[in-house]
Amino acid sequence: MVASGSEKRMIGGDANEPATLGEAAYQRLRTDIVTGAFKGGMPLRLEALRQRYGFSFSPLREALMRLQSERLVLSTALRGFSVAPLSREEMQDATETRILIESEALRRSMRDGDDNWEAGIVAAFHALSRQVERQSQASGKLEMAEISAMEERHHQFHRSLIAACGSPRLLELADQLYVETQRYRLPNLIGQVAPKKRRNVAKEHQEIMEASLQRSQDAVRLLAEHYRRTSDIIRASMEE
Repeated sequence: MVASGSEKRMIGGDANEPATLGEAAYQRLRTDIVTGAFKGGMPLRLEALRQRYGFSFSPLREALMRLQSERLVLSTALRGFSVAPLSREEMQDATETRILIESEALRRSMRDGDDNWEAGIVAAFHALSRQVERQSQASGKLEMAEISAMEERHHQFHRSLIAACGSPRLLELADQLYVETQRYRLPNLIGQVAPKKRRNVAKEHQEIMEASLQRSQDAVRLLAEHYRRTSDIIRASMEE
């Protein structure tokens, strides 16, 4: 397979860039789905995607199949690929499944985690807190770059909590469910749905961190409550 000029630019030169065309196409498509650029139910036609991104059909198909396995894309024999629809029921199911997976992973991490695990949590919380401070001082509408930075640090914090669970499968499932629920959270941040109710998210994260470092089972309860609060706010926004 020969890459077009635009495809070569996507994968060349930077070690942090995707190593393959399929990976690059996957990341671009997933970002547009998660951020709401592609709405639920929207058809994903290969020719339109080729024109939008500059990739050939082969990496696009690879990306679509991968996104289908992650429940972000649907495929039917007659209609082809489309963005998976959004619904309150789907969001609730993803949230509760995420709680199940991460609660078990957190229990294992508190049981087996060492000093490095604790240090990773503290470092991730500090990075998240610094980003929260910067964002709170920003005036006007948040830029996508700011939201992306916040999301990255938010993900790293929650990932650090379960990093010592000893199960690659639990970690993989947690990452997948993070993205599934991110589809509902991000529009809340970029103003596509009603604004979030006021809550002290920083304090929630701090309480989860402290309980985890103390190896207290309260950490599991606090984590579940944290996710359900977000779910409740998103559900209310969807109803509005």
